[in-house]
Amino acid sequence: MKNSSPKVCLFALAALCLLVLSATSCGTEAAAPDSPLRFGISFSVEQSSEALDGRLLLMVSTDPSAEPRFQISNGHATQLIFGSDVENLAPEESAFIDAGDFGFPLPSIADIPAGEYWVQALLHRYETFQRSDGHTVKLPMDRGEGQQWNQAPGNLYSTPRKVAIDPGKDETIAISLDQVIPPIPEPQSTKFIKVEKIQSALLSDFWGRPMFLGAHVLLPAGFDEHPNAHYPLVINHGHFRNPYMFDIFRETPPDPALEPEYSARFDWEGYNRTVQEYAYKFYKYWIAPDTPRMIMITIQHPNPYFDDSYAVNSANLGPYGDAINQELIPYIEEKYRGLGEGWARFTYGGSTGGWEAIGVQVMYPDFYNGCFAACPDPIDFQAYQLVNIYEDRNAYFLDSKWKKTPIPETRNYLGEVKATMAEANHLERVLGTKARSGGQWDIWQAVFGPTDKDGYVKPIWDKMTGEIDPEVAAYWKENYDLGHILRRDWDVIGPKLEGKIHIYVGDMDNAYLNNPVYLVEEFLESTQDPYYNGEIDYGDRFEHCWNGDHDQPNAVSRLRYQQMFAPKIVKRIMESAPQGADLKSWRY
Repeated sequence: MKNSSPKVCLFALAALCLLVLSATSCGTEAAAPDSPLRFGISFSVEQSSEALDGRLLLMVSTDPSAEPRFQISNGHATQLIFGSDVENLAPEESAFIDAGDFGFPLPSIADIPAGEYWVQALLHRYETFQRSDGHTVKLPMDRGEGQQWNQAPGNLYSTPRKVAIDPGKDETIAISLDQVIPPIPEPQSTKFIKVEKIQSALLSDFWGRPMFLGAHVLLPAGFDEHPNAHYPLVINHGHFRNPYMFDIFRETPPDPALEPEYSARFDWEGYNRTVQEYAYKFYKYWIAPDTPRMIMITIQHPNPYFDDSYAVNSANLGPYGDAINQELIPYIEEKYRGLGEGWARFTYGGSTGGWEAIGVQVMYPDFYNGCFAACPDPIDFQAYQLVNIYEDRNAYFLDSKWKKTPIPETRNYLGEVKATMAEANHLERVLGTKARSGGQWDIWQAVFGPTDKDGYVKPIWDKMTGEIDPEVAAYWKENYDLGHILRRDWDVIGPKLEGKIHIYVGDMDNAYLNNPVYLVEEFLESTQDPYYNGEIDYGDRFEHCWNGDHDQPNAVSRLRYQQMFAPKIVKRIMESAPQGADLKSWRY
C-alpha cells in the first residue's frame, strides 16, 4: 500500500468497512469467507488431565508491549480477537479457529492483512451446573478474579509468539496452551478489616453446588474498646474488586518507592500514588474523634455471569437479593454488633453499585433507610443508555428507512464517541455465546431477563443484528425497570421510600446514564402523598462516575465516597429513627 494513491487507500478502507458492517449485521454467524487458514489449539496433560469445556479465544496483535490477552477492548486501541465454543476438549486434541469463527473488530481471520503478528490463545473454562430449575448449563464460575477472562485462575493460555499470517495460505498454525493462570490468594483480616465468607443455602440450592457470599467488613474505630456499642450498617455496593476495601483504606502513608503510573482515564500522572494518598486520608478520617461510627461492608458476590449479582433475585442468577438480605447481612450484624434494624441500614455505590443501591432500596423498601447512588446503571429502560427498549426496533442503529446511523455506546465529556452499541456487543459475542462473556451488556441481560428454553439467558436483542425482542422487553419492564416500578407502585412503596432516594450523575456521563435519571427525576418530582423528599443532583460536564462533589474532579471525588456520604447517613438516622432507637451507644 506504500505506493498506492490516496483515492485507492480510501476506496480500500471503505470496502473493508462495508465488509465488516455486512458481516456483523446478519442474523447468525457471518458466512465463512473463502480462506483455508486455520489455527489448531491444544493443551497437554501437564496443563490438565481432564477434558475441558469453555470458550476458545485467539488474540492477534501488532503491539509487542504487552500480552495480547491484555490488549482487547471496545476502544480504538484494541487488537484482534476471535472465539469459538469447545466441549469435552481432551488433552493433546486440537480445537480449531478458522475463517467461519466470529471476531472483533474484524469479523474473520480471513480479513487479517498478510503479515507478522504477535499471537496468543486462551481457553476460558466452563463448569457444568445442574440448577434447581431443571436446566443444565455450562458457565465460567468466578474463581476470585471478578469474571476477568484474561486473568481467571485455571484458564489455560499460550506464551505469545510472533507468527506470519497469510489468510490466502492453506495452513494450520499450531498453538499450545502451555500456561495455567495460578490461584489468587485471599486477603487476610486486619484490626480494622475483617474478611468474611459464608455458604449460602439459598444460592447453593439454586445452582446445585456450594455457592458462597462474602464481605469485607470495615469496623469503626473504638470497636474493641466499646463492647456495648451497636452500630449502623452501611453497604458499599459495586463490582467485585478483591481486595477493594484494602485498597480504599490504608493505615500507612503512600509507599515512597511506588513507581508512578499514568492513568489514561483521568490523564493523571502518578495516579496510583494518588489512590494511596486518599486511602490513607480515609484511614485518618475513620479514626478521627468526630467521625460517625458505623460498620461499612463491601459485598463479595461474583457468580457464573459477572463479578457481582446486582444484589437482586433473578431467573438466571438465582435469589441473590434474598441471600444477601436474609443470610449475609444478619450474619454480619450479629457477629459485629450491628443495630439490626431497617432504620439503621444504608446503601451507596457508583455505576453498577449505584443501580444496586437504588434497586435494593426500591425492592426491599423497609429493609433500608436510604440509598446514595452515583451514576447508576440504567434505572429507566426508556433510556437504556440511548435505546428505548419498548419503542425502538433495533439497539444498534437509529430507525430509518434509507440509512443506518450507528447508536453510540460510550463518549467523553465533549461527546466524542469511543465505541458504538454494535461494537460493544459484538466484542461480547466473541468473548462468549449465550450471555457468557462476563461483559456489561450480557450481565444486564442475565439479571433482567427471563430464562430461555435451553436454560440460558433469553436475550433482549439479537447479539449480531441488534433486533429487539418486545416480549423480553415487557418482562424487563415489569420486573427490573426501576422507573416503571416506582410509577406503578408508588401508592404502596412511596410512603416507605420518603426521604430515602439520593441520586448523583454527571450530565456528560460516558455511558449516557444521566438520561434515565432525568426520566426518574421527572416522576419523583411529581409525587404527592407522599412527595419523595430526596435528592437528585447533576454535575456540569462531569463524566462517569460523578458522586455529588462539585468541587473536585472525578479522579479525586471517586476516592471520597465514604467521607461524603457518612455525614448524610447520620443526619438521616437522627431525623428518622423510631422512638426508643439506640442513638447513643455508637456515637462516642
